[in-house]
Amino acid sequence: MIGYRHATLAELALILDWAAAEGWNPGLDDANAFYAADREGFFVAVDQVYHPVAAISVVNHNDDFAFLGLYIVRQEYRGKGIGLALWSHAIAHAGPSCVGLDGVEAQQQNYITSGFTKVGRTTRYSGQVEQVDDIHVSPADPHDIPKLIAQETTASGTAKHAYLTAWFTQTDHCVTLVCKEGEAIKGFCTIRRCRDGAKIGPLVADGTEITHRLIKHAATAFDNSIIIDVPETSTSLIAVCKNHGLTAGFKTARMYRGTCKLPGHDIYAVASLELG
Repeated sequence: MIGYRHATLAELALILDWAAAEGWNPGLDDANAFYAADREGFFVAVDQVYHPVAAISVVNHNDDFAFLGLYIVRQEYRGKGIGLALWSHAIAHAGPSCVGLDGVEAQQQNYITSGFTKVGRTTRYSGQVEQVDDIHVSPADPHDIPKLIAQETTASGTAKHAYLTAWFTQTDHCVTLVCKEGEAIKGFCTIRRCRDGAKIGPLVADGTEITHRLIKHAATAFDNSIIIDVPETSTSLIAVCKNHGLTAGFKTARMYRGTCKLPGHDIYAVASLELG
């Protein structure tokens, strides 16, 4: 007998281990920030002894927008209809809201069948970056966070207050960097240590010069290879990534069920493919 329920924070940490085994390379501190976004937005299917066997997240970022991710069924339980049943159970959490996701190629047709429409593509760029300790780039202060959320909302098209408040709060494995002119924030990025390398995201900047400076300074944070997930609409950021010699690799399709605002900023990288 399979049951379906909300996941606990401890189970979310387990789900992220599953994601790592799938090659998705989550951050070391992702669980707490994800859970802060919507603690009722994480779901598991459990077997007869209540052990999780499948997972999915449908996180409500605001009253109009949710994001779906972390859709994983353990190998030995695939092909039994468990994943689809969990999907149906979890997606009801979004209600009538628009739902977004970043879908891997193998699942895109299934998402289309479930009412999602492909509206764009995100490409992962990775590699080594020159490390430069820039005196004009510094860790964000807590009082910067509302400004950063507002700038990310403008760039992405969607407000994600609870998620980004936790995301922008510094931990041992995650730091948000800002480049200021006086009190004006001209650009910022979060860099977090992952199972392999370090991911930058979100990143929002006014111009390519500030973008270069943020990326090179971010590279000093954890002394690892850099990974950035870039929407195809961010043409200037794509050019910056190529200028740094980063290699294009893994691609996902941004898909929506319902009408949502698309990321439209010329220099914007997503925070994560799991929660948007």
